[in-house]
Formats: sequence, structure tokens, C-alpha cells
Amino acid sequence: MREFIDKSFSPDCFDAVVFDLDGVVTRTAKVHAKAWKTMFDDYLASRTPSFKPFDIETDYRPYVDGKPRYEGVRSFLESRGIDIPYGDPEDSSDQETICGLGNRKNRLFREMLRTDGVEVYESSLAFIRAVRRAGMKTAVVSSSRNCRAVLEAAGIADLFDARVDGTDLERMGLSGKPAPDMFREACRRLGTDPQRTVAIEDAEAGVQAGYAAGFGCVVGVNRGDRSKALYDHGADVMVDDLAELQVASNAPKASEEKIAVSSLPSAFDCMEEILRDDRAPMFFLDYDGTLTPIVPHPDDAVLNDSMRATLKRLAERCQVAVISGRDLSDVRERVGIESLWYAGSHGFDIAGPGGRRTSHQQGGEFLPSLDAAEKSLKKALASVPGCLVERKRFSIAIHYRQVGKDDVPSVMRLVEQIHAEHPDLRLSTGKKIRELQPDIDWNKGKALRWLMQTLNLDSKKFMPVYIGDDVTDEDAFREIEAEGVGILVAERDQSTRAAYRLDNPEAVERFLNRMSDKLERRK
Repeated sequence: MREFIDKSFSPDCFDAVVFDLDGVVTRTAKVHAKAWKTMFDDYLASRTPSFKPFDIETDYRPYVDGKPRYEGVRSFLESRGIDIPYGDPEDSSDQETICGLGNRKNRLFREMLRTDGVEVYESSLAFIRAVRRAGMKTAVVSSSRNCRAVLEAAGIADLFDARVDGTDLERMGLSGKPAPDMFREACRRLGTDPQRTVAIEDAEAGVQAGYAAGFGCVVGVNRGDRSKALYDHGADVMVDDLAELQVASNAPKASEEKIAVSSLPSAFDCMEEILRDDRAPMFFLDYDGTLTPIVPHPDDAVLNDSMRATLKRLAERCQVAVISGRDLSDVRERVGIESLWYAGSHGFDIAGPGGRRTSHQQGGEFLPSLDAAEKSLKKALASVPGCLVERKRFSIAIHYRQVGKDDVPSVMRLVEQIHAEHPDLRLSTGKKIRELQPDIDWNKGKALRWLMQTLNLDSKKFMPVYIGDDVTDEDAFREIEAEGVGILVAERDQSTRAAYRLDNPEAVERFLNRMSDKLERRK
């Protein structure tokens, strides 16, 4: 064991903390254990009436806890001397294969999750927030493909800068815990050195993975009488609860916690502050709700001539890009300015001047699942007045702005049921909209970063300015928080990571025109 006894973490020593999910942040271990037992007992009973049931106390920890789902199935069956074909991840849940049984467990877990909900360790959330206030980054690592669903059900997805889960294991060909792959991938996404990163785990396999990844400190969370086993597998520090850990900050650092928009200064009042240094600005602009008002039907969001002239004028003085949830062809046609860069489908499809174009390389893998989900959604929601299912190339938007108040709960329920049938897609929320997208680490913030790299816009010389109005724009605000400027378009109070605010698209147009004036004088 490495020598490390301090339970106080400082940004002078560490840049990030990576958390396991089940058993460290959330109390879903009981739900997982219940789903495993139900699945294994049903399967064992089908083989022989005199079967030995799955024992949560003696079988859960050594055979399935912390491991990828299919590996958990194989490990437990091997302990009972049962050998069945591995099968294929697409196997149905009634097939007698490793993958079929794993998919059956996943179906049971999702049903129990919807029924029982998600409990969290409040002390863990308090520690995570303290870590973020001190300026350290956070990530969550879980072998479960349901990681995002659990985070969103608990309402804590925004507490993590990166997520590596079971979907990434399969998509990227990573080895699951106790291999170090997932922890190393978390560091890669955070941009941190493992030596300056802390791992917090409650399972032997997870502790072993953090140790093998070369993390500067591995914290074992002893939720039972397992401290010796956690130490033996590589834990440096042992706690029964994260309330025992402290965060020491020797210098004030910018908080990454969301703050209310009512407390934000007006971008009009702070134009000199926004252009406070000599870096050249590049403007990244959302479309709906930012360049055009929010309207009852998405087809009615038409860019007016005055805003188009404003964008053309600004593009003559600096780089301008539009990043939208709309399809690339749709947003390009609506804006109609060839000199701009465009990112459609939340950044999955990108094009620029001179015919330059690219799509996120993994996005195409999800098209069959999106096709199937679209078909199911249109069939299920066809009879709901005012509900619109809008298919884009890399996403499906369910608009319910015109749905009657009494019908909204049934729309939400049907959308969630269909989402449960497609675990490779993520379900996001916007203003009177739910949206299904590929469940991979790609969003408006990633698209913004890709554009800056493609255009060779070094943040030491260029300052990114992002203007947006919705939940999906928070990824972009977060991405540039340390080096650029985020401006939220909102009249009502809502939480945000933006630094400034504007009231509506009319204010955005006036602001961009004033920016053009200032850039012209600067030139």
C-alpha cells in the first residue's frame, strides 16, 4: 500500500476527483442487487427446481459488483459451474446466452428504477460540490450502461464534467474494472494527469482499477465490513462515509456551481469587461430562442432580415458560428450566410465555408436505433393533440408546447417508456421539448471546441463568446467558462453557468451590433 493518510484534498495537490456511482454517490446498489437476484433466481429455477438461490450477501460483491454487466453474468454462472454461449449484445432478454441474461437484468433494473426511484448520499453530494467550488474537476465512472439514466433520475448530472460508463466500454472496446481503462479514459476526458487525480470507490474491483491507473490517491468507501479487502486491493485512504473527507482550498477559485440568472449582470452593461483583453472574439450562437424567438411550431422560427444583416456585419469583423439542435441543412438554409460555420444536431453535423463538412464519427452507429425509436414515438404519440415528433438526422425531438396540460404526463410517460427500450440513446430536456440523442460524449460544448481547433483559434489569442438560451447550451457555457464568455438569453429566472445575460433575441441583435461597432473601432 502506498503511504497516504491525509483525508483533506487541496487543488494544490490534485486537479480532479473521479467517483464511482453505485455505493459512492447513489444508493442504487440495492436496486442492482435486487435485479440481479430476480434474474438469476428465475433462470436457475428454469434449469432445476432444487436450485441454490443467488445470495445478495455472499454472491453480489465477488461476482457482479462493479463489473460490466455481461462479465457479471459470466462470473456468477462460472461460480455455479454453468457454461452457456456468450451470444450477442442484441440478444433478446429471453435468450439463454450471457448477453440475453444480461439484457434481462438490465430490463428489470430499469423497471425497478422507475418504480423505486434513486436515493443519493447527501454527504457525497456535499463533498462533490466542495470539490467543484475549490476549482477541481469531477467525473463519474460506472460499468453500468444506465449511468446517465441514474444521474438524470437523481437530478445530479450537472455535477460531473465527464462520464465514462458501460456504453463507452462497449463502444470504445475498453476493459472493465478491475482493469484501469475506464479511469484512464476519465482522466483523458478531464485533461488531467492520473498522478494528480483522486479515485473514490466502494468495490474491490474499482479500487484495484484506480490503483492500476496510477491515480495519486485511491479512497476506499467501506459501506460494510470490507476495509481489509479494500486496502488489499490498493486503497490509500479508508472512510465509512464521504463526510469524513475535506477539501482545503488555499486560494479562492471560480465556482462551477450554477447560479440564478437574476444575479447575472447585463451583457450591455459589461461590454468593456467582455472585451477586456486584446484577444480577438469568436461568436458561437444558438438559433431558436437566441437568434429567433421561441414559437409554437419549429417551422415558424424564421430569421428576420435585420438579424441576418447583423450577423453578416459581425462576420466581416470576426469568426461567427451557429450551433443548433436543428438539422445542419435546416439551420444553414434559415440563416443563409455562406461565410459562417454551422453545427447542426447539437454538433453532430458540422459544415463551414467552401464546402467543408464533417460528422461526428460515432454518430452514424446510432442511426438504426434512432430510426426504431422514431417509429415507436410517432405511433405512440399520434393520437395526442398538439404533440409533434420531429426527426433530425442525429436526434428526435418531441415538442409538447401545444399539448394540453392534462395530456403532458402521459406524453412524458410514453417518451420515457420508449427511451427505456433504447439504452444507447440519451434523453435530454429543453423548453417544452424532450429529445433523444446518441448516448456518447458529444454536445454543443464539444462542437465548439472542435470548431476552435479546426480553425486554429488558440484561446491565448482568441476569446470564445457563446450566446444561448436553453439547457443544451449549458454544455457550451461549461466548456468555455475558464477562457471565454457565456451569455444566457432569458427573461425569467433559471440556473446557469453563463456569466452575463440578455433578455431576448431583440437584445441579442442590439448587442451584436454594438459589438460590431466596438470591433470596428478596435480595428
